[in-house]
Amino acid sequence: AARNPPSSSAHVFFHAFLVASARVMGFLTGTIVAVDTFTSKYLGCDAVVAVLLIYAGVRLWRWLGQDMLSPHSDTPKVIVVPGEEESSKELPGRRKFDYAKEWGASKSSVPCWDPATMDYLGEVPAHSADDVRKAVARARVAQQKWAESSFSKRRQLLRVIQRFILENAETIATVACRESGKTVIDAMVGEILVTLEKLRWVTVYGEQYLVPEYRDSGLMNMHKTSRVEWVPVGVVGAIVPWNYPFHNVFNPLIAALFSGNAIIIKVSEYASWSTKYYGQIIKRCLEAVGAPTDLVQFAIGYSDTGCTLVSEVDKVIFVGSVGVGRKVMEHASQTLTPVILELGGKDPFIVCDDADPKELAQLVVRGAFQNMGQNCAGPERFIVYDKIYEEFCKHVTDLVKSMRQGPALSSDFIDCGACVHPPSLEGYQRFVDDAVSKGARVLTGGKRNKEFPAGQFFEPTVLADVTEDMLIAKEETFGPILSIFRVEGNNDDEAIRLANNCRFALSSCAHSGDQQRAARICAKLEAGMSSVNDVEGTTYLSQSLPFGGFKDSGFGRFAGPEGLRGLCNERAIVQNRVAFLKPSIPRPIAYPANGKGAAFCIALNQLLYGCTVTARLRGIVDIIFASLPA
Repeated sequence: AARNPPSSSAHVFFHAFLVASARVMGFLTGTIVAVDTFTSKYLGCDAVVAVLLIYAGVRLWRWLGQDMLSPHSDTPKVIVVPGEEESSKELPGRRKFDYAKEWGASKSSVPCWDPATMDYLGEVPAHSADDVRKAVARARVAQQKWAESSFSKRRQLLRVIQRFILENAETIATVACRESGKTVIDAMVGEILVTLEKLRWVTVYGEQYLVPEYRDSGLMNMHKTSRVEWVPVGVVGAIVPWNYPFHNVFNPLIAALFSGNAIIIKVSEYASWSTKYYGQIIKRCLEAVGAPTDLVQFAIGYSDTGCTLVSEVDKVIFVGSVGVGRKVMEHASQTLTPVILELGGKDPFIVCDDADPKELAQLVVRGAFQNMGQNCAGPERFIVYDKIYEEFCKHVTDLVKSMRQGPALSSDFIDCGACVHPPSLEGYQRFVDDAVSKGARVLTGGKRNKEFPAGQFFEPTVLADVTEDMLIAKEETFGPILSIFRVEGNNDDEAIRLANNCRFALSSCAHSGDQQRAARICAKLEAGMSSVNDVEGTTYLSQSLPFGGFKDSGFGRFAGPEGLRGLCNERAIVQNRVAFLKPSIPRPIAYPANGKGAAFCIALNQLLYGCTVTARLRGIVDIIFASLPA
């Protein structure tokens, strides 16, 4: 009997658990076998692959399908008839603009021209300080109405813009190409695709980041709710550069309007012509949803126009050079106007010794010469390990030599267009000459393109053996020069040191055959954005991410939740959970003092925050004694 005791209740339970577990496992095994048999027979793959495909389908639906659930069927169609300049590939018979003689001749107007052909496109009136003030006043009236609009109406506006872009992409690209000299592909990618992605993300996800956000109320406010409300700042002023004339207008516009603001956009004096067509688009889209047309206005002119805008609006977004950014910040300080500064970069592109130079060549060249290198976030310093250095130089140079340059609208086979800013052409030559004088090698390019003497063309250039003492290693290039640095000893720490030895900190990337190695390098780079095993610009394709940097690259962010909320004032609100609760002051701390206030506060602190149960119980007792009549 001692060797065969009766089963205890614990033994019975354990036995039942094992039996049940075995049955469940048997059921799951049978199910898996059945699913595997089905998928193998009818889908031609095993169950694991089928599950992965289903998961991928769900994710794809989440990423691409949610916005399709929006009521696009009721999206109004907007029509803007383009003129000859906006739609024609060539403008025969136009006189040529002479920058050296004509630029700056008058402050009352801004001359416009095609940088690829130098075709004169006429003039746009420059706005005076009084014009800007009146525009801001109109914007304030419009914004007060728009701030009351529903998110549904704001989404409808974005869908109207989206529809117009999709239906008129070729004309939009033509205008951007004529304004900036870029190729059609550069326009389709850098102007249109990223704008559509921003529209998609804001339409699908924007509202959830602008509705009130409830937060913990704390122990003293347990009887209250606590929330943050995002209140539109009012009128936003955006001062934008010339490199992407379409996207630079619509990027801040989308965020400003969806967050309930009005916006006045000061475009560059080197990208003013396109505002005539883009302005018509914006006006028609606003009219289509019944929104005030003064919600979006342009400020065109020179520095005085920008200075007035900064002093009149409620928040400033500035994208441009460090020097002008400092002036904007200085001017904004006079009115305590908050600013977001995106001041460019000198982005590192690290290529480790286990990367494949041949495989990377296309990515490298696209990153360097997209929009002729005139990108805020684009690779300028290619930091290549010694082991693969010469092979990298060869593959990249061979590809660059095969590229064709010319007026972008003249052929579908043009790889490289013109440059926008005439003074920058002299700067590019200065960079090349300085680098060569200090030991760099020009592998291809290195000068203005003599085939097109009338246009603003600089040859796509590859510089090897660039070192830290050269001007091009220190100053933002913002042009078609691919600079290659050598990492002696194939050392990760040295590559990181080279990358971080820079006054800019906008974006970055690292490439390795080992993705984890590339990720570890990226984690040590001083940059506001980083991409692992891809070109840094890919972070901008994820519009859920904030865009911006630090150091001389500026501060503040646009894009993502941070970009939307950055155009709002935060308002913190506490409110009783039920209406009949009334605020009251405990007698020990009420006026006039009864001598027990300090004891009461000490007891309260022990009750709420004491480190032990005993301390908290003691706090209860002490509160009772402190509350007794004196």
